[in-house]
Amino acid sequence: MGSRYQSAMTNPKPLPHTDPRLTKLAQSLPATVPFVGPETQERHRGAPFAARLGANENGFGPSPRAIAAMAAAAAEAWKYGDPESYDLRAALAAHHGVAMENVLIGEGIDGLLGDTVRLFIEPGDAVVTSAGAYPTFSYHVTGYGGEIHQVPYDGDHENPDALMTRAAEVGAKLVYLANPDNPMGSWHTGARIVRALEALPEGALLVLDEAYLECAPTGTAADLAIDDPRVLRFRTFSKAYGLAGARIGYVLGQANLIAAFHRVRNHFGVNRIAQAGALAALADQDWLRHVQDQIRAARARIGEIAGANDLMALPSATNFVTIDCGADGGFARRVLAELLARDIFVRMPFVAPQDRCIRISCGPEPELSAFEAALPDALAAARKA
Repeated sequence: MGSRYQSAMTNPKPLPHTDPRLTKLAQSLPATVPFVGPETQERHRGAPFAARLGANENGFGPSPRAIAAMAAAAAEAWKYGDPESYDLRAALAAHHGVAMENVLIGEGIDGLLGDTVRLFIEPGDAVVTSAGAYPTFSYHVTGYGGEIHQVPYDGDHENPDALMTRAAEVGAKLVYLANPDNPMGSWHTGARIVRALEALPEGALLVLDEAYLECAPTGTAADLAIDDPRVLRFRTFSKAYGLAGARIGYVLGQANLIAAFHRVRNHFGVNRIAQAGALAALADQDWLRHVQDQIRAARARIGEIAGANDLMALPSATNFVTIDCGADGGFARRVLAELLARDIFVRMPFVAPQDRCIRISCGPEPELSAFEAALPDALAAARKA
């Protein structure tokens, strides 16, 4: 039932009529969302999930210091948040060894991607991404009338060279690349990204999504000057820092590029409580290292569970593991449906051939044990269907 509901939400029936007050672009868009949340599915099911392992959240939680800082800030929730996020920007600038003018705070990477597309894309402008890459970026591009050009994955990796080649062919204004990648968990070395950037066509901008960088091996970050005008780098407090519900992320880039965001951003979009939590989380690098250890252990545990069921866990530099179910997308969707029916919330890639997989978030041992218990029966039921 869960998978049928997810499909219906992702591909809803056409609206019975179109409001003539909508713009022509809005009238042309599908009534869809990139993801259906677990809460929505739980309401439809009438029961909670036993394991919440589908949204790439950090089930190990944020720093206790961040929790305390947010609790203290709640008493001042009657105030708007600082529209400049001054203290957090200053701390991030110091953390990265850059100037404050190179940092902008936003409502998670999703909100910042929307602002980026709004800044650079007009109807008909070409944008290049990978087929099956993080869908929220394409959601924003479609919402502003951009023309999306996709290149296939190379195995289970995004292909930086093919992205640059396609960008040159279509005259792209934006090129989107996630490193590490969602949904596959794969990654390139920073040196590979630097080499690929040399082929970025003049006038294009690389949108480099580094949401999972804190989960990745040393050497994954690209060694690029902060004033390089060819790239914007997006980071978040949602993953390793455990603040997905606070909706707070940031972008690093050349000062002139960062300044442009002030023309379009929601200046009061980042709330006071989130700013306090992120500031405390950034200061607690010991907790970050603790979470990184937990993520590594969980990745190994998920790999063991996959292997015990004759499945292959793909190498991961993220806080999730993508598991190859060994067949096609239809079989993987049946496995997903059977896991949902057994109260295990997971997700899967959308596009073939990556849709042969399911994706499991790293989480606490009780939730991984619930997944371990449910998986054999889910596989058996999927094979009989």
